[in-house]
Amino acid sequence: MLTYCQYVLAHPEDELNRNYHDTEYGYPLENDNLLFERLILEINQAGLSWSLILKKKENFRKAYLNFEMNEVAQFDEYDFLRMMNDQGIIRNRLKINAAIVNAKTIIKLQKTSGSFKQWLDMHTQYSLEEWVKLFKKNFRFTGREIVREFLLSTGYLPGSHDEDCPVYDKILQLEPPWMKNSLS
Repeated sequence: MLTYCQYVLAHPEDELNRNYHDTEYGYPLENDNLLFERLILEINQAGLSWSLILKKKENFRKAYLNFEMNEVAQFDEYDFLRMMNDQGIIRNRLKINAAIVNAKTIIKLQKTSGSFKQWLDMHTQYSLEEWVKLFKKNFRFTGREIVREFLLSTGYLPGSHDEDCPVYDKILQLEPPWMKNSLS
């Protein structure tokens, strides 16, 4: 019998979360726009349920132009107001502003580090507390829990799945960033 992580077992009827758990959570992401998407979704989840974010995921993709950072970085007052009136997403001015400012920050990091992923890879040896300080220094709306979940969900911190969860072995085969650091 397969054993799953406690979160999945606690929400047996939640297919959205189950699918996310099985196919996305903890899996390493290689694409900067996907990393940006995950960061923005984690920011929007603050104070809300992850199930709500998953239900609105496609609406977020439309509102944030498929999370194309170069597009989001160019958002102006019109775009900001459009987002504030979009009932399909979380209409929080601090979270929307954070997405725009963070897109600009990631573009700067790409210029200095080659990519957002390479910038993240440069810090894989960091503890959670060091990551939190780094994110707070560079990004908006990134408290401890947001940074922790972003890093867990993208493979930069271990612990996204219980060791007896069948997804755990799948992720190990992909050699997530946290694992590469522990091997060196």
